[in-house]
Amino acid sequence: MLNYFLRRVFYGILVLVGVVVVVFLLFQGFGNPERLIMGQRADAATQENIRKELYLDQPRINQFFLYLNDVSPIAIHNRADIEKKKLRGIFVGTDTKLALKVPYLRRSYQSKKDVWQILMDALPGTILLAFAAMMIACVVGIPLGVLAAVKQGTWIDTSAVFTSILGISAPSFFMGIIIAYCFGYLLTDYTGLQMTGSLFDTDPFEGRTLQLRNLVLPALTLGIRPLAIIVQLTRSSMLDVLNQDYIRTAYAKGLSPRLIIWKHALRNALNPVITAITGWFAELLAGAFFVEYIFGWKGIGKITVDALEKLDFPVVMGSVLVTSFFFIVVNMIADFLYGVADPRVRLK
Repeated sequence: MLNYFLRRVFYGILVLVGVVVVVFLLFQGFGNPERLIMGQRADAATQENIRKELYLDQPRINQFFLYLNDVSPIAIHNRADIEKKKLRGIFVGTDTKLALKVPYLRRSYQSKKDVWQILMDALPGTILLAFAAMMIACVVGIPLGVLAAVKQGTWIDTSAVFTSILGISAPSFFMGIIIAYCFGYLLTDYTGLQMTGSLFDTDPFEGRTLQLRNLVLPALTLGIRPLAIIVQLTRSSMLDVLNQDYIRTAYAKGLSPRLIIWKHALRNALNPVITAITGWFAELLAGAFFVEYIFGWKGIGKITVDALEKLDFPVVMGSVLVTSFFFIVVNMIADFLYGVADPRVRLK
């Protein structure tokens, strides 16, 4: 088990290194960062100082290793770097220190804030939105898939399959526009929902207030496609399991049909569903960009789209790295859940 875990961590590190290389090649030094920071009227001396601060005056290979040193949690920094970049972590050494630190994702061109702080402020909104969407997909999708399998060939089965096909076919950004217009504009007097809004609203008189109702429409929009896929996978997997000999034996022994279906059959049918749930959860963390933008939901997606519009490339680079990290972590969690759901699956 330990060897398997360490091997997965090693592979995950290799993937992250590959992502760092791609991100660096795509965005580092793209355009004129000095003009993006200071504007068109910056004098030559100021521009040169900015290029030096961003390491753009050095060879490309040096720029890459300096960037890798910044984003790596284990790195080497001198005292001046630590104070200038306001690094946080554990530092061992005198002038040149070995650091175990929070990754330094550089600073935003526009706001001059630390990119790590910008993303961490937006991350709770994205996690909450992805979690709510997957809760909707699981709570509705798994029972509906089980019901469709048990009632195979009936109108319930046909309706569930037809609806799930529609859900798979509908792009999230299109459904977001339709749902926002219908429930947040046309029917707002009945639903009490708004087209746009974030988790917290700031009022000059009432201060910061929690607005969970703003979560409903974006979570519903994001949950439609994973819900449809979970219904299909649950139905297909349950049909395979229900034809197994041990299920027929359980019926012959006189066990309750409810117990057989929901405990014995469903548990053994969950592995492909777990794959879908974990994969979609990771994708929602990384791919909620347009839905967050449509509904004005403050999350990593909206922050990234805004940064792309302003050519704020450090924020974009940091966003890609953070979401890649979540993909790797969620895949590791999926491997653990396989063994929990199905005792036949054990890591040797």
